[in-house]
Amino acid sequence: MRTDRDRSRPTGPGRGTAVVTGASAGVGRATAVALAAAGFDVALLARGAAGLRGALAEVEAEGRRGLIVAVDVADADAVVAAAQRVEAELGPIDVWVNDAMTTVFAPSWEIEPDDFARAVDVTFLGQVWGTLAALAIMRPRDRGAIVNVGSALSYVGIPLQSAYCASKFACRGFFESTRAELIHEGSSIRMSMVHLPAVNTPQFGWCRNQMDRHPQPVPPIYQPEVIARKIVAVVLDGRRTRVVGSWNRLVVLMGRLAPGLGNHYVARGAWESQLTSTPSDPSRPANLRHPVDATEDAGPRGIFGDRSGGFLDPSFLRSLPSAAATLGGAVAGLVREELSWRRRRWSGRH
Repeated sequence: MRTDRDRSRPTGPGRGTAVVTGASAGVGRATAVALAAAGFDVALLARGAAGLRGALAEVEAEGRRGLIVAVDVADADAVVAAAQRVEAELGPIDVWVNDAMTTVFAPSWEIEPDDFARAVDVTFLGQVWGTLAALAIMRPRDRGAIVNVGSALSYVGIPLQSAYCASKFACRGFFESTRAELIHEGSSIRMSMVHLPAVNTPQFGWCRNQMDRHPQPVPPIYQPEVIARKIVAVVLDGRRTRVVGSWNRLVVLMGRLAPGLGNHYVARGAWESQLTSTPSDPSRPANLRHPVDATEDAGPRGIFGDRSGGFLDPSFLRSLPSAAATLGGAVAGLVREELSWRRRRWSGRH
């Protein structure tokens, strides 16, 4: 009887074994295929059976071995068991990429506690459990690379995505602490984080949406294959942190240097820009607790391909005057807020 390990034999020299979480669709799917193209055998971790089968076929088409491991990354014990299975069936794990995520589109005060906790469990704790499972294997060997997928939204929180932004902020803190611990230990393990811009993935049709319109990524939007190439580059060169996208770098810089301005900017510009004119479908299934791609493979891309040309996409370039106006309004709002605070402070002294 043939196993997943036997289905495809390498056609050339390989680089070892890589693990990708969230590998059934989106950035995780594209990254798994890009890693295979770079010479890695790839273990595909996710929940959606049809999406995993599609990802496996694409990995094998690159001439590398693939292994499907159905797992919920929010389950720490299941992630450890998945790592052990990969070691037994594909070989020693050289690379681990943490990408799995989910979110809820709604104002924070309208999200049910269980839904908020579930989004954090997958998006934040999924990275924690994946990293710790990888380190349990890599530290005794003193080698390996771990890449955690972050976001510009780990520097600037936007409205309607408090669960996701909170998780990505936490992911960045966990990464910084764990990397420092590895440095303290004198470890040769490389740990990196890649911060993503908006990406055209199926998540906008999968995540829990409590708004009355269908959600969308905030431009500029990139195709997942573009992001996957950047992630693989970090896997190979070991760069500590990479921010993908020119506009994304500006957002991150704003979050670092002027977080108050960032609050005002996204308050004005990131609410409507996350919502299409299409009414939401209340009967649409969400992937918060159950996979949406269990029976139908969605592939890596979402429905916004016609606007996914990145910073130079014509639709985004046309929006720059509006973005400049939004920035001006944000500056004015921040100044008013500061003056109001100073007046209250001054009146409290007298």
